[in-house]
Amino acid sequence: MSDLIAQQGGDEERWAALCQWEMRRAVEHLGETAPLLAEMANYHLGWTDDFAADVRYRGKRIRPLIAMACAAAVGGDEAAVRSAALAAAVELLHNFTLVHDDIQDQSEQRRHRPTVWARWGTAQAINAGDALYAAAHLALLGAAEAGAKAEDVLDLVRGFEATTLEIVSGQVLDLQFESRTDVTPDEYIAMITGKTARIVEYAAGAGAWIGGAGPDIAGDLAGYGMALGIGYQIHDDLLGTFGDASETGKPAGDDIRRKKGSLPVLLLHERGTADERAYIDHAYRSEHVDDAMVEQIIAMMRTHEIEIEMLSRVETYHASALAALERTGLPAERTAFLVTLTTRLQHRTS
Repeated sequence: MSDLIAQQGGDEERWAALCQWEMRRAVEHLGETAPLLAEMANYHLGWTDDFAADVRYRGKRIRPLIAMACAAAVGGDEAAVRSAALAAAVELLHNFTLVHDDIQDQSEQRRHRPTVWARWGTAQAINAGDALYAAAHLALLGAAEAGAKAEDVLDLVRGFEATTLEIVSGQVLDLQFESRTDVTPDEYIAMITGKTARIVEYAAGAGAWIGGAGPDIAGDLAGYGMALGIGYQIHDDLLGTFGDASETGKPAGDDIRRKKGSLPVLLLHERGTADERAYIDHAYRSEHVDDAMVEQIIAMMRTHEIEIEMLSRVETYHASALAALERTGLPAERTAFLVTLTTRLQHRTS
């Protein structure tokens, strides 16, 4: 690891390498008694020989980057290095949820290739997700080796478990919403706050805590993560409906095809005519939502400028995130990376 700390290059590249080292250290335990666990984990994380050369197969790794950037904003590069174990834990936790979400949503593609359950079956994919959850804890406990005090590690673990419960609660609501036709956009935002935004909030706040921040600054950075996380999921919903399949790794209109009650659909249901609402309900009650139905629903969305509304909401949440950064009172040079990252996420296409 000392070679990685001294590695030349930009902060983002070096932080990613440190996080990856911690992730691999945790995941290598999975194959000690059941090699298939390690095989599935390595495949999902994009580490197998067939996929290792292409970063698309590894995911965007935004959450661990936020953890390390918040640590650096408070305590400099040394703090970022100390936060690598936390960053690895956050990314492994996120990937645990993805493996299980793909099973629950019956998603056959993720990151431009078959999902774990599509390749190995549902039962083994559940095992792979459980193993990643355990690996996340092994990584988090490694924060003690990086110099974190025992009481601080205990606080980190407590927050980690609370965050996991929020994520799972959000997923429960998401699945419940699939059987309802009266879900409102506000209810949806409350759901994604738990399912998606809490882990970003935790990454930012815990990173700041490791960096040495007091409660006020850590709270503001956690607020930054929360706003960014909500904006991130709204942007994902935007891409899940209007995105380019060659960049997202999923078919165009995939959320509609899978009958997801994503925010664009809820906004259309709220703003559409009675006939349009009836059409959406008919499509979602059908055994399969075919290509013609997807195209018709997207056409209705364009009529009601749903895409424009989605972009506006993303911009609003990103502005809230930047305002939270301002409230920290940290020097601009310390938060510059986070500002740049926020702008980059606002304009992403995958």
